[in-house]
Amino acid sequence: MTDIHQIAAALEAQEYKQAAQLIKQLQKESPDNPWVQYYIGRYYELTNHPDKAETTYKQILRDITNPKIVSIARQGIQRIETAAQSRRKQAIETAKNDPSNLEQGLLILEAVSPEDKPAAIQNISRIFKTDLYTTRMQIQSRGWRLYKTGPIGELEIYGEELVKAGIPVFWGTLADIEKIQIFQVQHFQSLSPPAVVCKDTLDRLGAIEFNWSEVSQIVEGALPIFIDVMDYSPNRRNEEFRHREITQDYAQICDLHIPSRNCILRICDQNYEFQQGVDFTKTSADIPASTNPKNQKSRSQKPQQIPQSTTRINWNHLLEMLDRQLDVTVWSEFTPFAETVLDYTNMLSNIDARVEVDRKSESPWDPAFQLYSGLAFLRNQKNRE
Repeated sequence: MTDIHQIAAALEAQEYKQAAQLIKQLQKESPDNPWVQYYIGRYYELTNHPDKAETTYKQILRDITNPKIVSIARQGIQRIETAAQSRRKQAIETAKNDPSNLEQGLLILEAVSPEDKPAAIQNISRIFKTDLYTTRMQIQSRGWRLYKTGPIGELEIYGEELVKAGIPVFWGTLADIEKIQIFQVQHFQSLSPPAVVCKDTLDRLGAIEFNWSEVSQIVEGALPIFIDVMDYSPNRRNEEFRHREITQDYAQICDLHIPSRNCILRICDQNYEFQQGVDFTKTSADIPASTNPKNQKSRSQKPQQIPQSTTRINWNHLLEMLDRQLDVTVWSEFTPFAETVLDYTNMLSNIDARVEVDRKSESPWDPAFQLYSGLAFLRNQKNRE
């Protein structure tokens, strides 16, 4: 008859093969013995399988009522967590020796499904040592959340641990986002082959030809445009007027990602020249652009003003054309992401937004979109590697 003391002695002597055999024998002889489960966990812990050990110990807490076994299972969980923290701390210290690991980075938490949320809350709380309530409030059911900023080497260590725990996250650096070339599309010259007239970061006008197959994904967003109004309320002291900022309209923006060229073609309804090039109101999927050089604008010329209602109709036709030409992922959860980053004012102020929206004053929404699109670009690159 197998004795639990024999298993304990084998584990203590690091005779793990013998311990495994004894545990199997005890399982056959006494399948209801609560100590079997504990020694399975202890075996996993001592043979460098902390994840399996932790799972086993937590199962004990759910299924077994023996106070002594429950107590030592909790001690096992604590040992595993302490060892993980020590390994993480050592890995972070080692990462600091490489200057590239000190680049400013961002750790992004993706949406978590309702059925995965309880486990995600537990794991994030364990890894970051946060309380369950705070963690629950930070998990989103849609869109991305900027969860943590800091040196990229440290964030990568946290990120890999989160991924291992089944939590959807990714990470990247502001420096890598800065390296992505942004071209402001003025208009489409043609659709087959696709070609656009655009401006680079130095405001130089040119043309780019590409293939639709080069576009890996689309990022869409709506940037609020604000105006100041005088707000009057008789309930205030002295019935005074106050300035208040309200949303007047939204600038529609659409990015086409071309990873093979490390560039983004950025289209914005505020400056797109709908009266030039391809006419999207026609039904043909491929309409040749005008070859008349007089139709090509110089940078000094101002685009013809188009009524806002007409712009919106033209914009919808443009999106319909892209939908016909491209069968790619569309990232359109910009607003919930922006709401998690708008308070990072110092970081956003250092991001070149590369968004051409006519504003009276700078808005953090513009660099927030540049950040959102850039992160989507890096995420796609990482998945393609």
